[in-house]
Parts: sequence; C-alpha cells; structure tokens
Amino acid sequence: MSASAFAPAKVNLYLHVGPPGADGYHPLDSLMVFADVGDEVSISTGPGPALRLTGPFATGLEAGNNLVLQAARQLAQKLGRAEPPPALLLDKRLPVAAGLGGGSADAAATLRLLSRAWASPMSGKDLETLAADLGSDVPACIRSRPVTATGRGVVLAPAPDLPGLPAVLVNPGVACPTGAVYRAFDAAGRFGDLSPPSRPAPNSGVSGVAGWLSGLRNDLEAPAIAVAPVIATVLERLRAAPETLLARLSGSGATGFALCRDAPAATRLAAVLAEEHPAWWVQACRLGAPLVPFV
Repeated sequence: MSASAFAPAKVNLYLHVGPPGADGYHPLDSLMVFADVGDEVSISTGPGPALRLTGPFATGLEAGNNLVLQAARQLAQKLGRAEPPPALLLDKRLPVAAGLGGGSADAAATLRLLSRAWASPMSGKDLETLAADLGSDVPACIRSRPVTATGRGVVLAPAPDLPGLPAVLVNPGVACPTGAVYRAFDAAGRFGDLSPPSRPAPNSGVSGVAGWLSGLRNDLEAPAIAVAPVIATVLERLRAAPETLLARLSGSGATGFALCRDAPAATRLAAVLAEEHPAWWVQACRLGAPLVPFV
C-alpha cells in the first residue's frame, strides 16, 4: 500500500466562460491537462494534528480548514467509518491561489490515498462523484488526465489526443483569488462564446497544438490582469521569449504558462527567467498525464 499520493498541477490550455446562470455559476468549456510537478499528500507516521503542512508554500495556509481534511472526512462519512481519518501530511510545493488547481489536486490526492489505505470498493467514477461536492476542479483532478470540462466544470469528457507538451510555469508571487477575478469578469460584461472548438489535427506535434490553441482563449485573462497587473508582465515576458510557441494564463491566475518546442528549450527558458526574476516561481515541466491511479 502506498502511503502517499501525488497531486499534480492542473493547467487550463484554454478556458471559455459564459455569463452566470440563475444559480450564480458560470458555464464554461475548458481543456485541462496536468503537469509532472505538484504537491504530495501522505499518511503521517507519528502522532500529531489531523493535518501537518510542510513545503515552500505552507506558510499562511490554515490546516484546520484545508480541503485535504474536508476530503478525508467526506470519504470517511461516505464509507461509514466511525473512527477519524489518520493524520495526514501535505507537502505544499505549488503556489496558492495560482490557477493551478492546487487545493483541488490536494483534495483529489487525499481521496485516492485514503481510498487505497481503506481498501475502499469505490471506483474512480465513484470518487469523481464524491469529489464534485468539494469543488468544480476536483473531479478532473481525480483523473489527472487530459479532459475537456463543461457545465460548471464537472462534466468531463476525454480530451483530444495530445502529445506531451514541454512547458514552463511562472507565478509572480502574488495571489489571485478566483472570486475577485470572477467579479471583475462579471463587471466587464464580456462573456465568452461557448461553441465547441474544433480539435487539433492528429499527430500535429507540439507546434500544431500551439497553433490550434492560438485560436482559442482564456476569458479570465483580462479580469485576472485587472486584479493582479503583474500577470501582464509575466505573459509579455513569456511571449517575447524565442523558446515560446504559445503563452497563456492558466485558470484564474496568477500563473502563466509557455509551451515550448522541446524539453531543452523549456529548461533553458526556465533558467533564464529564474535568474531574471528571483522572486518569481518558475518551473520547467511536461504537461500531459502524470501516473496516478483511478483513471
């Protein structure tokens, strides 16, 4: 039995957002992929609090109200377990409020981890249904495979075939709360078209995928820049780099990503940006499908 679970970062390759409905939620259409970088949730081996936080981005997080604990308690209740969940450890390696689905990925990793530890009969689909109550991105994070998400983000379908995408993630070190971004989005009144996009040409490689994505959008980019203007600086720098095929904001920000032609180009760009902007979080990675259970 594994005592830990990887919580990969989520990246929205595109994100189209419509006007809010009567329930206050915005319909969306997005292509989500997952990186080979992320947080890790593990079962703590010694006595201690219900959740301990470590890692470079643990500071400022509240252990008592964390989605990890909410996920653990929800699964225990679903399985009818009277005893409390085991003590857990969250190694927080992703920036917070960054558009990378960190909290959602942590909750999904917790569900996968405890489902294995408790020999749960629940399938991956069962976990996705349970995960929907924890947040719109959590079901997709259960899969951690490329998916298209529609509706409130919990209607998932297999994504078009994609190659592994060498990329660089950049966060300028500022939080960009989702609620504030959506309020700015609503105030601007420029809602996106949710018509289903075409699919990329088969076997078109990274350049072909980048070209296809260039005709799509992240509708939250402008309102996110209004909330955190430094995002514009990040995206301008990424778009000016010779290694970049396409640069865009992920989710509601503040993390931007650049797709690069190959892994050496991504590594090179990450090194340059880290030297230029030591206060930024910069990470070369591969976007695709990290190996997690419950596909």
